[in-house]
Amino acid sequence: MQESYLFEYAVIRVVPRIEREEFLNAGVILYCAKKKFLECICMLDEERLQAFSGDVDIEEIKEHLRSLGYICQGIAKGGAIAKLDMASRFRWLTATRSTVVQASKVHPGLCKDPAETLGRLFNQLVL
Repeated sequence: MQESYLFEYAVIRVVPRIEREEFLNAGVILYCAKKKFLECICMLDEERLQAFSGDVDIEEIKEHLRSLGYICQGIAKGGAIAKLDMASRFRWLTATRSTVVQASKVHPGLCKDPAETLGRLFNQLVL
């Protein structure tokens, strides 16, 4: 029988007009300390985003989403935050903020395979 591992995840949201509190799910970040796993999957549905707000800078939002991946992977392009330990990077990525790209509250769960769970959550919550 395969062991289950505690994981935490948050949904990445694009909030084009913060005052309206409308958002579009654009990704999922998953952290599993026991498996030393921190990854995100992001995809921006540009057509849906344009329907929300025609005056958003799509390229800027895509760059922010790419930065999340750099930080998760600890890549230098992620800046100073990418140099932190994995747990600190996850906490920074999921901290509450009032910006166009933000994370939901963190949710816990148990999984056997963090990568498979990340893919499943992405399919359920973003696609």
